[in-house]
Amino acid sequence: MSEIAAQPDPGMSWSVRIRLSLMMFLQFMMFAVFWVSLATYLENVGVKESLRALAMSSMAIGCLASPIIGMIADRHFASQKVLAVLNLLSAVLLVAVSQVTDPTLVIVMLLIQQLCYMPTWGLTSSIAMSHSPSDKFPQIRVFGSIGWVASGLFSIVAAWLFLDTLGKPFQIDGTKIPFLCGAGTGIVAALVALTLPNTPPPAKGQKASIVDALGLRSFSLMRNGNFAIFIIISTLVMIPFSMYWSYGSVFLKDQGFNFITVTMNWGQFVEMFAMLLVPLALVKLGVKWTMVVGLLVLVIRYLLFLGGDKLGEGWYWMYFGAILVHGVIFGFFFVGGQVYVDKRAPKELRAQAQGLLFLITFGIGLLAGNFFNEWLIGANSQTTTPVAKVALAGAVKTNTALTTDANTHVPVTITDVRLYSRALNGTEVELLTAGEKLRAKLLAEAEKKGVTADDKQ
Repeated sequence: MSEIAAQPDPGMSWSVRIRLSLMMFLQFMMFAVFWVSLATYLENVGVKESLRALAMSSMAIGCLASPIIGMIADRHFASQKVLAVLNLLSAVLLVAVSQVTDPTLVIVMLLIQQLCYMPTWGLTSSIAMSHSPSDKFPQIRVFGSIGWVASGLFSIVAAWLFLDTLGKPFQIDGTKIPFLCGAGTGIVAALVALTLPNTPPPAKGQKASIVDALGLRSFSLMRNGNFAIFIIISTLVMIPFSMYWSYGSVFLKDQGFNFITVTMNWGQFVEMFAMLLVPLALVKLGVKWTMVVGLLVLVIRYLLFLGGDKLGEGWYWMYFGAILVHGVIFGFFFVGGQVYVDKRAPKELRAQAQGLLFLITFGIGLLAGNFFNEWLIGANSQTTTPVAKVALAGAVKTNTALTTDANTHVPVTITDVRLYSRALNGTEVELLTAGEKLRAKLLAEAEKKGVTADDKQ
């Protein structure tokens, strides 16, 4: 029998797989249940224009804490304990948000809540990748998409059980109820975090500088030119991405859609299946081209919005198409990017590196995108009245903002695709198991000696 036979993939136990999957499910459910319809709620409580852009950027600002939380998990405390504390704080703050109606207080409480919540995205990815092979990570991450879709059940159950004052099915979108639903989910998520496999800090006891204390060590990865270009392109991609992510619910409301959370969750429904295709894409296409596919589909999204507007009322199905492709964009580009970062970062920096990725994309990129797109919406209004109210009054079509966004962002995104492909050319990250890597190494040694793997008995 050959001594160079590949070793079996250690894999995961079912107990670990189930707990990691449940972690992802709850982590994204607690966010989606209130975030999807947040723009509508803000409008209802009087948060307008630039203040609305700031509130919708609370997620982006929350990402600023990601490198610091990553540093804490890398150097001081077990990741699952940090996650439990953050989830509990997030739940308490969601209750606080639901109890205030003053626009300023809403924004302040939301900002604090997101500073606690957003670092958990990088943290959960780091925990999952610590206990599963990288090529199996999408199989765990898909449960985050399932949790996002399942958040729509809160709206469905409320409509089924209750009626509003007009005797119609009660809709919780735009009310404070989603915040309370998110708080309840957050408490459960905190308890589940305490059952996760132990993920001790890999750099505990090592000397730390002010750079380490601020969680900035991961920025050293930017010395690699290809990694730096990956980060820059990822930031630029967030500008077109944020129009749908942050303002999609307002657009759908202005078009007369009901059950906005459920409608937009069709994108996450497709994401569940797209996520399962990511491992296959990583093997067949490699990391670079997997992410390029995500970028190309982002172009298709805005072409669909443009087509829905230009072709008229009978072509509104194109709007649904734009919603459905969200899963492919998120799964192939963003999850592919997480795998890339995990492979590039050394073990002692992986939690910080994931935090850096979310800081750059859903932090700086989303923040810039929100304010740019808020300006774009305002520039396509015929009055200074808030866009949503003008649209409802029939003074301006909300389509204009999204289709102008298409005309503005499609060329930018296509340029991103070309630069991105060129930047990562020849830097493909290998997705080999430990056994396959060992076999490859031994094969190379055998070839140098002039023998084949099968000859070496």
